[in-house]
Amino acid sequence: MRASSHVSDTFGRNDAGLAPSGFLLFACSGTFSAFFPVMLRTSLRSLTALCSLAASALLPGASAATLTLEGALAAVEESSFTLLLSREAVLQALEVQRQSRAGLMPTVSLDAVQRRSRSASFGENLTRGGVNDRFDANLNGRLDLLNPQRIANYAAARLGVSVAELDVDVTRQTVMATVAQTYFQHLRNLSRTVVLDANVARARALLDLAKRQVDAQVATQIDVTRAEAQVATAEQARLQHETFLQSSELALKRLLALELTDGLTLSPFTVRRAEASAFAASLEQTAFEKRVELLRAQRLLEQNELEVRAAKFGRLPAAGITGSTGLAAQRVFDDEDARIWAVSVSVNMPVFDGSRIKALTNLALSRQRAQELRVQELKLRIGAEVRLATQDARSRFAQVAVAERSKRLAEDELRLAQVRFENGVADNREIIDAQNNLAIASDNLVEAVYQYNLSRVELARVTGDVRGILAERED
Repeated sequence: MRASSHVSDTFGRNDAGLAPSGFLLFACSGTFSAFFPVMLRTSLRSLTALCSLAASALLPGASAATLTLEGALAAVEESSFTLLLSREAVLQALEVQRQSRAGLMPTVSLDAVQRRSRSASFGENLTRGGVNDRFDANLNGRLDLLNPQRIANYAAARLGVSVAELDVDVTRQTVMATVAQTYFQHLRNLSRTVVLDANVARARALLDLAKRQVDAQVATQIDVTRAEAQVATAEQARLQHETFLQSSELALKRLLALELTDGLTLSPFTVRRAEASAFAASLEQTAFEKRVELLRAQRLLEQNELEVRAAKFGRLPAAGITGSTGLAAQRVFDDEDARIWAVSVSVNMPVFDGSRIKALTNLALSRQRAQELRVQELKLRIGAEVRLATQDARSRFAQVAVAERSKRLAEDELRLAQVRFENGVADNREIIDAQNNLAIASDNLVEAVYQYNLSRVELARVTGDVRGILAERED
């Protein structure tokens, strides 16, 4: 039992007795002296493999990297293809804004034309004129003095940039939540690997014990056969788990655009145990203030209101000034030239446009009403999400405690079954059943911790900041 205590103390436990990220919860629990030889050999092999990985990481050219949850969330900014694509939408919105602003700025152009013509007139007789040459160089300009529709369109385009930027924030929160969930999923699979290795070690220890009991004529050959079948089942489960482990690792690498061939080591992250009810009262109001989806929807509603105004402004008159100045000569670069200029002021007011302005106004009003409904629906959805996430975190918190108690009972069951078999009171079927129950209880505990971590990530997401999960780390 000293060896068991040493392993647990080395890796540390929190107040609830859980090692970081559920690791080594099951390292040597519920075993006795008969189980130590095989389990010790397995532990030594695992330790040797870990040392080899650590040594390779220190050697030049090693590709293994240690990734923390904080580092994974920070890497989203530069590595997430989804986020990078959403930033392109911001650049497009900026260009749309510049395009709208161009309609409010003066336009200036330079025209230079060299003409050569010959005219003719028809009457009683055909009269042919001579050949005429003319060169004109004009600097032309136009400025809209008043165009309410273009002004409103520019204001709507500016809000469009703000909406696009909020779209990036929405995407960032979504991607970060996915990264955090995948990070905890891979930690869960690593913890499950420890569980499966412990199952294999217990099964092999049982096989050794059964053989010794047969040699001592306390057990029969069928006990050995059952133990061999138990070893085969445990080893098969361990081999099948390799696929799940590889899948979660590749998913995390893909999200962070990491090299698929490089090694990856995750830093353990233990979420602090806390009931969500302790701070549930203010969560809903916090969500309304921080949820980027709601801010985006409200900004988009403002943009729709400006689009309605721009459509109505199409009925108003628009005024502009046009001017030009330049030179006129017979030929280009001729010394004999004359300065010419012209100035005009225009007012344009639509009288009949085939109901185009009315159709545009009705379309903009329909979009505004639709967006108002979306804002109302989003507020209800956010409130429901916060309440559901709070309840889920509270439930998952309680389930971890139940899973820990189930595991302790399974360990006691295995201990009692071990004593009965060693004393020849029963065959090893009780041990096999107890080992299976312990394997299930151990796996349930890993899953319970994983689901609790996911519930805290979801709670951070629905309240508006996935990075808030970093503040929940167990010291």
